[in-house]
Amino acid sequence: MIELKYFGLEDIPQLVNWIDSPEFLLQWAGTSLRYPLDYQQLESYVKNANHAHSNIFAYKVIHSDTGKIIGHISLGNVNRENGNARMCRVLIGDQSMKGKGIGSMIIKEVLKIAFNELNLHKVSLAVFDFNQTAIRLYEKMGFTKEGYIREACKIGNDFWNYYEMSILDREWKEKNSL
Repeated sequence: MIELKYFGLEDIPQLVNWIDSPEFLLQWAGTSLRYPLDYQQLESYVKNANHAHSNIFAYKVIHSDTGKIIGHISLGNVNRENGNARMCRVLIGDQSMKGKGIGSMIIKEVLKIAFNELNLHKVSLAVFDFNQTAIRLYEKMGFTKEGYIREACKIGNDFWNYYEMSILDREWKEKNSL
């Protein structure tokens, strides 16, 4: 129902349109990008991604039946020597696709790449503690909470907390061999 293809310069306008507030940008990208999200920031992101020896792989999510771009995901901080990476920038931008199991499909596909193609040992992520829907999804997919980071990101006058979560290759293989 979905397929991942490399995110390119031609995909930037769609992604910019999906990010409509500083809070949403922080939730999606952490502190690595600034609001308002613009072409130049994403051009730099794409320039360093998707090469044979890149440490970041950015993907657009395509709905197989319609060919429409419906989301985004990336594997960042890819460290082949230590066998780990960070799953980040997970987004279902097309609101009509929410609640249809697309999130599970996206995560499954990116973990296939991480563990089967890149032969990584561990994939980690950060998720804000108020995003209970995402936390439940990550746990369903096999991720484990490793820690709770308090008041780590400032937005306006508030500070947000997040969980560190991860999944190991053997956990992924066990869960997907059933």
